[in-house]
Amino acid sequence: MNEFAELLEGSGLSCKDAAEKYAVSLRTVYRWQKGTSNPNTLIIKDLKEIIRAANTITPPPVQNPFTFIDLFAGIGGFRKAFESVNGSCLFTSEWDKSCRITYQANYACDHPVVGDIREYTSSREALDRIPRHDFLVGGFPCQPFSLAGVSKKNSLGRAHGFKDKTQGTLFFDLAQIIEHHRPAGFLLENVKNLKSHDKGRTFDIICKTLTEELGYKIDYRVIDGKSWVPQHRERVFIAGFREDVGFKFDDLIIPSVTEGPKLGSILHKPGEMAEDSSPYTIGDGIVAEKYTLSDKLWSYLKGYKEKHTAKGNGFGFSVFGPTDVTRTLSARYHKDGSEILIHQNGMRPRRLTPRECARLMGFDLPNESNFKIPVSDTQAYRQFGNSVVVPAAKAIAEFMKPYLLQVMRANDPQMLIPFDHPETVA
Repeated sequence: MNEFAELLEGSGLSCKDAAEKYAVSLRTVYRWQKGTSNPNTLIIKDLKEIIRAANTITPPPVQNPFTFIDLFAGIGGFRKAFESVNGSCLFTSEWDKSCRITYQANYACDHPVVGDIREYTSSREALDRIPRHDFLVGGFPCQPFSLAGVSKKNSLGRAHGFKDKTQGTLFFDLAQIIEHHRPAGFLLENVKNLKSHDKGRTFDIICKTLTEELGYKIDYRVIDGKSWVPQHRERVFIAGFREDVGFKFDDLIIPSVTEGPKLGSILHKPGEMAEDSSPYTIGDGIVAEKYTLSDKLWSYLKGYKEKHTAKGNGFGFSVFGPTDVTRTLSARYHKDGSEILIHQNGMRPRRLTPRECARLMGFDLPNESNFKIPVSDTQAYRQFGNSVVVPAAKAIAEFMKPYLLQVMRANDPQMLIPFDHPETVA
């Protein structure tokens, strides 16, 4: 990657943003990015200044700080969660370039956001390049274990689970980092189907690796995001601590589902205007026409559902209104939006906009538009569909923190960290 391409990614600007900012054509920016031509030195200097300004952090004094590393970081859902409880991120790894662009547009990074984590697990010397840390967090790739991923790979005759040599073995890279650095604790996340994949053998291998081989005390729980956002999204969370501090996920109090938010809370409101940098516009509460399904696509989805209904299958689209809780937003949402279509009076249904997806996943609060979306709609849908529900992750982070501090203090009595018995949180 040439200097301009590295600086552009680090700045969080898209190619389109750079073209507008520097008053050149998009084609020119693409040439700079590929290295077939070079921008003038003033542009390079400006990009460096953007990165420097974003990474000049003057943190407020905080109590009970701890450090963490963010692996398989996506667009930073776990980072938002653990920074909210005074964690300081030292290292970030995410192999998808578009995710790195979104990540760096939203978080001040005084460290590089690196790509493939396997470049840091190939040897002890490589592992030493990862800074020592108190806590490790990682939502390791779920496609090898998800229902949709397994079904697709079976149909193509491809391996899934740990036999997927590209993604399925990345858990063991996590294990290598934990073994080498021995953090006080960790939190791992994956799809609910991880527990049942390969008749439970996959999950058994993971648990035995963490406990018998690495010596950590672990607990896990399947948690549904619909207590915090209007979306049914079940994920398994695996927490581990270097010492036995009595941590139990059952002590985490989950907010009442019946009192959880409904879809109307995250939809665009009448009169709301999209921010200038957004890839869509809204006027008088009407979402841009491109989000409404075409006649052709709507006819196809109806025919597909009718065919499977006749066979007794539950496959097909789902349409939701303001008082509903949606199905799970997936990374394939950009293809047809069929799992979450929004009812429109007298019109064909529409997809969620990327901004509504940001709210549905908790990156923005209802009625907010603060999270930056510097990528195309297609990439944004993929990124949000692969993310963690941020407020659920925040609740877990708040719940885990007292136990983490207890382990840290037990191993360093000189630490000036007060410890009270952990309280359950709602």
